[in-house]
Amino acid sequence: MVELKTEQEIDEMRAAGRVVAMALAAVREAARPGVSLLDLDAVAREVLREAGAGSPFLGYRPHFAPVPFPGVICASVNDAIVHGIPGGHRLGDGDLVSIDCGATLGGWVGDAAVSFTVGRARPADRRLIATAEAALAAGIEQARPGNRIGDIAHAIGTVCRTAGYGILDGYGGHGVGRSMHEDPGVPNEGRPGRGMLLRAGMVLAIEPMLIGGGGDDHRTDRDGWTLRTSDGSRAAHAEHTVAITPAGPRILTAP
Repeated sequence: MVELKTEQEIDEMRAAGRVVAMALAAVREAARPGVSLLDLDAVAREVLREAGAGSPFLGYRPHFAPVPFPGVICASVNDAIVHGIPGGHRLGDGDLVSIDCGATLGGWVGDAAVSFTVGRARPADRRLIATAEAALAAGIEQARPGNRIGDIAHAIGTVCRTAGYGILDGYGGHGVGRSMHEDPGVPNEGRPGRGMLLRAGMVLAIEPMLIGGGGDDHRTDRDGWTLRTSDGSRAAHAEHTVAITPAGPRILTAP
């Protein structure tokens, strides 16, 4: 069931989204060669603590997971696409890092992700990240009343495929509200004019996940969480929580 949010509730969700934006900015600022993923998780935890916010990630255990998620961020490096567990791995010069973070504040959830490079960036990585951001922007542009889920999916998929990248198979965006994952699902590829009708008051997490090698397959680490590219190529992830309003899309996790 899709829950439509009121204008006031969307304002309250914006407060949670602002905390997510602050956490992602702080993590990005702290990321440098020699810093561990646990260090980055600690940075995000402190931002959440100071804001009086909780984490929808910490302790989350969907049906596929062997253990509850132990961090407040997902930290995915190089060939890791999403759901990377923050551990003792230390970042190296040129690493491509994707950080996904959520916050719960006043009973509402915000969810966003950003990809960036540490130190000297490879041109191929810069292009991959820029394409993920462009795909996200294209999807957000379609998040308007009267459009359909397929319009968002088609916009994202067109940007990704035109650039020659793969799209993580079986994963996509989702509704957001009182919980992190709500209806409807938001695929990263689809046919325009198809799927659920978009209405004012819907709030969606739109999140393209790109695979640099061009294929769509992935493998799962032994930890049961981390998804990696099957071909060893690098990946990028971009995400915002977006409210559909009569005036157009409103990004709730913008800085």
